[in-house]
Amino acid sequence: MGHELHVVDAFTGHPFRGNPAGVCVMDGPADPGWMQQVAAELNHSETAFLHPGSAGVWNLRWFTPAKEVELCGHATLAAAFVLWMTARVPQGLPVSFETLSGTLVAREHGDLITLDFPAEPAHAIPPVPGLDRALGATPVFTGKNRFDLLVELPAASDVCDCEPDMIALADIPARGIIVTAASDLPDFDFVSRFFAPSVGVPEDPVTGSAHCCLGPFWGEKLHKTELSGFQCSLRGGTVRVTLKGNRVHIGGHAVHVFSGQLLV
Repeated sequence: MGHELHVVDAFTGHPFRGNPAGVCVMDGPADPGWMQQVAAELNHSETAFLHPGSAGVWNLRWFTPAKEVELCGHATLAAAFVLWMTARVPQGLPVSFETLSGTLVAREHGDLITLDFPAEPAHAIPPVPGLDRALGATPVFTGKNRFDLLVELPAASDVCDCEPDMIALADIPARGIIVTAASDLPDFDFVSRFFAPSVGVPEDPVTGSAHCCLGPFWGEKLHKTELSGFQCSLRGGTVRVTLKGNRVHIGGHAVHVFSGQLLV
């Protein structure tokens, strides 16, 4: 018997948009080296590996094609979607995951899935040498949290038209670089993109964990606790953000693309 494998497009209501995630459902723990090989084979920005834990909690780990990461939004959303879809968790009940970032909870609100994640605000830092050249733009703010750099650019067009030097970005000491600006679209508060070549993801289409940083940043600037962000990658996706003190609720839709068996 192989492992059950799914691909789900997250943070979108349309197939082939948003961020595709692999979801591998297992009976128990697996060798990390094997999980890394599977993630490299699938070559999505993240693949989620989950198996039942104790007291109804599911153990969840995330791997890029190159390494394991401590926090991932879109693959968590995809994992919860799969558990409800396959009736492993009854519709309407929350899903709890035990992860490297503690216990994370996913809930259904109609067709929207909301993730309860830790807030990861960025603190201001001096300009990073070489970052402006790597991005081809001059930041108006640079910050850092425990994972990523946060870079605010002057205008939404600077973000959406950005064509960074990936080789130069890979040398920046951070998991990824979040690039953002105030939105010029009426339905959104801000736009963003996420580049993480140092962990094998040149550009992540829609990045839930980045909104743990983007939410507090734009919430403070705009004096709002509920925000809507558009990640203007080629695939594009929408993320709803609600600030809850030291937690961030991240909301999005999901679309099932295919299911199969991983035979190896």
